[in-house]
Amino acid sequence: MPRLTVVATIVAKPGQEAATEEVLKALIAPTRQDPGYIRYDLHRDLENPRAFLFYETWENQAALDAHLDTPHLEAFKARIPELLESLDIRLLEQITVS
Repeated sequence: MPRLTVVATIVAKPGQEAATEEVLKALIAPTRQDPGYIRYDLHRDLENPRAFLFYETWENQAALDAHLDTPHLEAFKARIPELLESLDIRLLEQITVS
């Protein structure tokens, strides 16, 4: 089964950049302990300091689904209305070449 890649683009509300960054950074350590985690990297857009991007790789859909139900993700979801202007999540299937 191919690995699953997630690209999550997050845009903070004006004035919420620092708070959003702290909340996003707080997700990294616990997520890297989640079963099925392969990669979970946070980035900031150099041209738009309100925009962040998570680049994630998971063993499979079941691992991602379990991650989405963890307490650390539930706590993040509760803060979305307060902090975020937008959240766009793309699921990608890795293509391998033999």
